[in-house]
Amino acid sequence: MRDICCYILWSDSLERFYTGACQFALEERIEKLNTGFYRGQNFTKKARDWRLYLKVEAVDYSHAVRIERKIKSMKSSVYIRNLKKYPELVEELKDKCKITHL
Repeated sequence: MRDICCYILWSDSLERFYTGACQFALEERIEKLNTGFYRGQNFTKKARDWRLYLKVEAVDYSHAVRIERKIKSMKSSVYIRNLKKYPELVEELKDKCKITHL
């Protein structure tokens, strides 16, 4: 199943958000993160209790990555909480991250 989106995860143990982009099964990705499937030294290995906080649907994978980068550039948990609280902010974010061809 394809699940093209930008996602925000929350870890209770770290009390932190993690933002990423996905183009396949999101639930499977979260499960893999929580079981330590991915090797290497990455931020998500610090916790095993990641859960989905917010999912932002994208047109395609490059759109999802642009949304991810915009969220990360804000460097703000308040911004992330506001995205969940105010759905219109999500729509505005999605529109800003679209590429329009003239």
